[in-house]
Amino acid sequence: MSTRRIARSYVGDALGRVVAVLEPFLSRLPQPIRGVVLPQTERERERRRIVGLCAPFLLLAAVAGLYPLAEMVRISVSEAKYVSEGFSLDAYHQLVTNPYLRASAFNTLWFSLGTTVVSLGVATATAHALEKYDLPFEGALVTLLSFPVSLPGIVAAFMIIVLLGNTGLLTNAVAWFSGRSAIDLAVATGVVGLFVAYCYSMIPRALLLLRGSYAEVNTRAEEAARSLGASPARTFYHVTLPQVKPGLIGAFILTFRTALAIFGTVLILQAMRVWTYEIDYALSNGFDIQLAAAMATVWFVFVLGFTVFGLRYTSAEVGL
Repeated sequence: MSTRRIARSYVGDALGRVVAVLEPFLSRLPQPIRGVVLPQTERERERRRIVGLCAPFLLLAAVAGLYPLAEMVRISVSEAKYVSEGFSLDAYHQLVTNPYLRASAFNTLWFSLGTTVVSLGVATATAHALEKYDLPFEGALVTLLSFPVSLPGIVAAFMIIVLLGNTGLLTNAVAWFSGRSAIDLAVATGVVGLFVAYCYSMIPRALLLLRGSYAEVNTRAEEAARSLGASPARTFYHVTLPQVKPGLIGAFILTFRTALAIFGTVLILQAMRVWTYEIDYALSNGFDIQLAAAMATVWFVFVLGFTVFGLRYTSAEVGL
């Protein structure tokens, strides 16, 4: 008998002894779990492979996701400041009654929605151009367009200051041509500068997703529409747009969530108080951890609900 067969026989005998020892415990397990541990059919073996592949992520999600979220919710309703004891809804009551926090929530929603719509429009036009036309230096262009994805929000904010600040390149160029003061033209630390910084970070994310959607468009249907006399605009609206609509919805979900979560850019430019900034402010000024945890809980519930709703709508569009 070869060495490999001897090793396999030894391992099989060892597993058999382990199974025999654990048999009383395994017999008490529910059938689905017992089928995963000791599969008897090909379907059960497939389930065991799925569980094995997903186990690392599920463990990470439980340790780094579910437990911190549960602790965050418990802190938000705690009566004590530094210990999770008692039950109180004072933090949530403050979220409802504090006019500054209500204004911050409103600013977060309208600003995120506005930057998402603009980013999605620019990304759609860019993806259309990249996929439908042979552009010169396309590889370098795609690299340049996708580069902001790797930049932290703080770096993006500094880039906006370099371009649109008091001494910014574009600010001084416009001042030179118009004869106005560069200080009066600087918009880096205003709403306009923050808007540009948001779009700069979000457009590449939408673009990467939309390029995949455009790659699956049925070009024959577009050619047929054009041959029947449809204009490029009508062809896009009636033929191309329905095919890329799931990608558009997915890109909208991604960019809107990104806008809701941006913090570094807001921290540097400080043109508007949004929800993430308020969470940091509550922690850094008096360490109001209950209020910060309540705001984080509301943020998580809103983002999760929005994502679930959006994905369900997307699934309906693609027929799943």
